[in-house]
Order: sequence, then C-alpha cells, then structure tokens
Amino acid sequence: MDAFYASVEQLTRPTLADRPVLVGGAGPRGVVAGASYQARVFGARSAMPMAQARRACPHATVLPPRFELYKALSAIVMTVLGEAAPVLEPVSLDEAFLEPPALAGADAAEVTAFGTALRAAVRERTGLPASVGAGSGKQLAKIASELAKPDGLRVVAPEEERTVLDPLPVRSLWGIGPVSEAALHRLGVTTIGQFAAMDGREVGGVLGSAVGTELHRLARGIDDRPVAPRGAAKQVSAETTFETDLTTMTDVHAAVARMAEAAHRRLVASGRAARTVTVKARTADFATSSRSETTAYPSTDLGTLTAVAQRLARTAVGEGGIRLIGVSLSGLDDSPPPALFEAVASADGWTAVAAGSEAPPPVSPPEVPHREPAPSAPWRAGDDVAHTEYGHGWVQGAGHGRVTVRFETRATGPGSARTLSADDPALTRADPMDSWTL
Repeated sequence: MDAFYASVEQLTRPTLADRPVLVGGAGPRGVVAGASYQARVFGARSAMPMAQARRACPHATVLPPRFELYKALSAIVMTVLGEAAPVLEPVSLDEAFLEPPALAGADAAEVTAFGTALRAAVRERTGLPASVGAGSGKQLAKIASELAKPDGLRVVAPEEERTVLDPLPVRSLWGIGPVSEAALHRLGVTTIGQFAAMDGREVGGVLGSAVGTELHRLARGIDDRPVAPRGAAKQVSAETTFETDLTTMTDVHAAVARMAEAAHRRLVASGRAARTVTVKARTADFATSSRSETTAYPSTDLGTLTAVAQRLARTAVGEGGIRLIGVSLSGLDDSPPPALFEAVASADGWTAVAAGSEAPPPVSPPEVPHREPAPSAPWRAGDDVAHTEYGHGWVQGAGHGRVTVRFETRATGPGSARTLSADDPALTRADPMDSWTL
C-alpha cells in the first residue's frame, strides 16, 4: 500500500486529497508514523521526529493516527489478496507476499495482467492506491514494489534481473541496514552489483558468516524462501513516549496501567493468555531498563497483569524523569486453563488460587490515590465528530471555546468548514470508521 496511513486520511478527508499530510504525534516528542507523497517531496518521512518533519514541510496537515480505521482497511486489503492466492504472508498492516499457483511458469505479460487486476480489486474494495512488484523471489518482488511506487506495477522478468538489481544502492537489499551499509561503503561497495561480485569469504568477514552469506545470495538473485503464513506473535505490547517527563510514581503507575490495558486488549483479541509481564522504562537521558516476571499459570485478568506491571515499575524506573513507558505480555498460551486456576499477584510474586475461592486483590502501590473519572477531553485536531444537522466531520482546530470542523467523508467529497461552540450539544464524538463508510 502507498503511504498507507496518510492515504487513508486523504481518502476519508477529501479536502486533504492533494495536500501534504503527516500522521503521528504533534507534541514536542512526536514521531511521524506516515507521510503522504506530497509531504515526502519536502523531505518528510516516516520515523522522523515530527518537529523536524514540520520544519521541512511547514504547510503540512498534522493528524493523530486512527489505528482502528487503518486495521479495518488493512483487513479488507488482506482479504482481497487472500482471494487472489491461497497462501498469504503479511509483512505488516500494509504489505504482504503472495505466490499465486496460477502464475507458475507464467510469462511477464501474464504476471502484468494479474498485477493490474489485483491493484484494481484493492482500489475497488477500499478506494486506496496500491503498488505491486513481481519477481522470481521475495527479495526481487519487494524491490520491484518499491520501484513501482506510487500507485504502480513493476514486473521484473528473469532475463532483466541483473539489469535491475546491479545499479541499485546496496541499502536497497532487504536486510542491509545503516551499519552493514557503512561497513560495505568502507570497502568501496556501494551498489548491489558490486556486492554480488564480492568473494563470499570477504563478505563473511565483513558482515558475519550467517548473515553475510544470506545477503550475498540475495544480491546474486538467489532467493528460494517460500511464501508462508506468519506465525502467531510471541508477545503483545504497548508503549508511549510522553510529551513531558513523568516525575512521580503516581504518574508512572497511572501510565503503566494505561499501557497494560492497551496490551491486554491485544492479548484478548488474540485469544491467548500471558505468563510473563515485562515493563520497560526510559529516562530523560535515554537510559533504558526493564523488569520481567513469569508465572507457571497463564492469565487474562487485567487487574492481575496491571498489578504485576505496576510492581515491576518500582524497580524498572531509574533516577530522573521518565520519557517512555512500555508494557509487554509474553509467554503466550493458546489454551489457558478455563479459570480452574487463576494466577494472581501477591507481594512476593504470583500465586495460584482455585476458581471459586476468594483471591487476594491485586497489589496496588500505596503511591496511587483514588482518582475520579477524568472529564471529557477537549477537542483536538483530527478528532472524528458527528453533528445532528451537518453529519460526520473532523476537527481542524479548537480553542477559546470554539471548534472548527470540516464536515466531509469519503463519499461526500470535499466539504465545508464550520466554526461552532465547543460545547455545542449537537456535536458529539464519532467512530472513525464512519469517515470511510458514510
């Protein structure tokens, strides 16, 4: 998929269709999760600090991610791909490999026709652009898809593989990162063709025997890795970087509880239970520490998992302010015992309590006082809203008791903006999916 997050925003908010869009955190520590091609022209890109991207493209519209919407559209895309081939290997929300049996022994013209139909099917079902690359193996297909972007198709026939691969930067190889690239550059090796021509023993000496040998094979066009469904995730996790450092354990424990809840939602969605809880903390000076605890009994109980995570946070948190907190759940069990024994946290660790008996409550640190539910959060740019008269829209800006909303969806085309009172009773929060379905 092409600039997936940004493309979804441009599709469902038509006013942005041809404008630079940055998706990610807008705060001082925000990171770009996605950048439209109109923003990339100015040097903005994914994983860049948002402040840097905004300096590069000051006229870009910055929006918070709507991951539930992206996941829903990703599922539709994967369904389309699954209908085209019996075996699908998703790489991420917006990328997958497939190896259709119908293309065994096909020539470039047949593959081109297949790719054209596949792109059209994705566009018809989602409204989104997709790029397709095809080649004799995963590596070549991946490179071809990058060459096809945006919104294109590139088929690399066997007889033109070397012509395509040789002049490309060595970094284009899937698996060569900045460290490997620098090591090769020191030897004067800057292209895939130069890398392919190296002696295998020299490659092993520079990149290591196992990794170097595999990368050297890929550079020479040898790629017999099968397309296969990916295994289930070995862990589920959630983490966040704070706009301002946390300086009290009360705030740390509250943040841990939020991360544990987010990880727990993914755990429940996977239909599994967790035996290990890990807490990661990063201080203002970027020192990172983590603490883990494992039990013999898997659990799906949010209170139990949260209590353990909060207790681990006491020793994971170092001196100084905390800029990042993460909670991961691992040791996942596909068939947890059905409440025969439930793992609960005690002050000394995990204990098992028979179902039906009275379990001790999860440990709550004394530093965390009772808190009343937070009041409704103020409107922020990018929020989905619904108005009884004007329909679905999204917030363009808010402040001083007013909120400006652009009322539009995928189906309406570019809509009009209206400024309303922030407490207008006709204005409510809305499901982001409505921007795609209505």
